[in-house]
Amino acid sequence: MTGQIVKALSGFYYVEIGGEQPVPCRGRGRLRHQKITPLVGDRVEISRLEDGTGMVDAILPRKNQFYRPMVANIDQMVIIASGAVPITEPFLIDRMAAMAEWKGCGVLICFNKCDLERAEDLTALYREAGFPTLQVSAETGEGIPTLAEAIAGKASAFTGNSGVGKSSILNSLQPGFGLRVGEVSEKLGRGRHTTRHVELFPVAGGLVADTPGFSSFDVEQMEAIPKEELDAAFREFAPYVDLCRFQGCAHIKERGCAVREAVAEGKIAPSRHKSYIRLYEQAKEIPDWEIAKK
Repeated sequence: MTGQIVKALSGFYYVEIGGEQPVPCRGRGRLRHQKITPLVGDRVEISRLEDGTGMVDAILPRKNQFYRPMVANIDQMVIIASGAVPITEPFLIDRMAAMAEWKGCGVLICFNKCDLERAEDLTALYREAGFPTLQVSAETGEGIPTLAEAIAGKASAFTGNSGVGKSSILNSLQPGFGLRVGEVSEKLGRGRHTTRHVELFPVAGGLVADTPGFSSFDVEQMEAIPKEELDAAFREFAPYVDLCRFQGCAHIKERGCAVREAVAEGKIAPSRHKSYIRLYEQAKEIPDWEIAKK
């Protein structure tokens, strides 16, 4: 039988088959021996057992996979950010956006809590970089209908740093959802984790994965993009990469670098270039063999 994993929790994978109640399954030992971890969003083949549970026998080919958050076969990554408490560091947005770009996944950026702070400068920055960017408020409902249109007919993963309101937005998109919403610690300026696992929900005509919030430390632990491929993960670099004087330009300090010239001329946001350099330096520290195995 073929179905889709819609929830992973405590060693069980809940597989939905034809709209029926999800079947709790364990993974076959051979998957573990092959070092294959089933992910929410996976299309899988399962065997039913007499007690009503099942076993995941095989994972069908994926079009993409992520390990922070742990999802697969996603059409778009919806990056939830905030200009209010907690304030999202732009690097967190850039890191997630670059990973999605590298994996061939669409990106949608949402600044929540616009009733408190509209984050106009950051909204303009990401729109100019070519990203669809929304200002929304789970509190007042502003922008929620537009977000609903953007996720209809797609499999999306909602991700963002803790406390930005991912679950609140889902509750606004589909009243009655009842997902737990955490308070933001005023002392630490960050949210408390209320989502403990990844789960796919039918929302606004699409599927949405609500994922645990992450911290700056979590972002530093994400898989690395090979440094040779990193410039392709920054979409606004594309018009300039082939204009650099030297082939294989790292776009950091080389002479005749068209990307650096575009930054100096205001065509690429300095903060985006700084995030690129930070990711490039991180990738340099990781051996090629370690990147290749991921």
